[in-house]
Amino acid sequence: MTSMGPEAPFALARYHDGAGVRLGLVAGDRVRPLDREDLGAAHLNDFLAADDWDRLERLVDADGPWRPLAEVTLTAPVQPRHVLQAGANYRTHVIQLIMGGIAKEDRGVAPDVLRARAERVMDARAASGKAIIFLGLAGCVVGADEPLVLPAYSDQHDWELELAVVIGREAFRVTPEAASAHIAGYTIANDITTRDLVFPGGPGDLGADWFRSKNAPGFLPTGPFLVPARFVDPRDARVVLELNGEVMQDSTTAELIYDVPALVSDASQTTRLFPGDMILTGSPAGNGQHWGRFLRDGDVMTGRISMLGEQVVRCVAAGDQ
Repeated sequence: MTSMGPEAPFALARYHDGAGVRLGLVAGDRVRPLDREDLGAAHLNDFLAADDWDRLERLVDADGPWRPLAEVTLTAPVQPRHVLQAGANYRTHVIQLIMGGIAKEDRGVAPDVLRARAERVMDARAASGKAIIFLGLAGCVVGADEPLVLPAYSDQHDWELELAVVIGREAFRVTPEAASAHIAGYTIANDITTRDLVFPGGPGDLGADWFRSKNAPGFLPTGPFLVPARFVDPRDARVVLELNGEVMQDSTTAELIYDVPALVSDASQTTRLFPGDMILTGSPAGNGQHWGRFLRDGDVMTGRISMLGEQVVRCVAAGDQ
C-alpha cells in the first residue's frame, strides 16, 4: 500500500480491486476508479493515444467514489507493448561502471588508465549523435506490490533508478522537435541488472548480454504513478535512490547525454512507438557496482523522481517469497 500521492496535481494509477486490477485517478491522498465513460476510451493505452488529460482534470474536484489512497494496493501504472532502454546516458555513471571493472578485460587495470578510457568512450558516444538503445521485456514490468526476487544464480543484482517516458500518440520517424507531442507522461522505473551477466565472456566473447542480465521476472519495478507530461520537466528532474535509508543515487536529468526528445526521436527512427510504450532514459551514478554493495535479502529500495512520487521495492531471496 501507499499513502503518499505524486507531487503533481493528479496522476493515473492501477490498483488491485478484488480479483482484478482497476485504473484510477489519483489526486493528493485520494483515488477514484475510472470507467470507460470517464476515460472516453476502452483501455488505458487508447486514452493515452487520445491525449485528453483535460477530461480527467475535471474530475479532480468532482464528487465521486473517492477513497483514501492508503486503502488500496497499487501495481504498475502502465501496460507497455514495448520497453526500450537507453544505456550509457549519464557520463559519470558509465565512468564509475568502467572503473569498477564491469568488463572482465578492465579488471586489474590502473584507475587513471580506466578513467581516461571511460572518458574517451563517453566523448565518442556523445559525438556520434546516436544513443545506445536496447530492448527489455514488457513482462518484467511489475509494481512495487510485488517483492523483487533475487535469483540465486548471482549475488551481483544491482539497482538503476530511471525516469521512464510513456508514449501517447504513436510515433514513427519523428524529429526531436516533434517528439514531445508523442509523450503522454512519465513514471519511475528501476532497471535491475545482474552485473556479472552483462559481460559474461565465453566462446566468442561477443559483447554485452542485456537479455540475461536485465530480464529476470520482476526486474523492472515501475510506478507507482503515471504523471501527465505537462507536470514534469524532464530537463531537470531530480533522481534519488535510497537503500535501507542511505542515499546511493542523487542526480538530475540535466546530466543526460541524450535528452528525452532526442531519445524518443532516435528510437522512432527504427521502430514504431505505440501508446503505452516505455523508454527508460538511463540511470545516474551511484549503482551498487560503484559502491561494492549489491542487493541482498531484506533490502528496501526507495526511489523518488521530481513530481512522480515515491517507489518502494522490497527484496527477497529466491525461495523466500
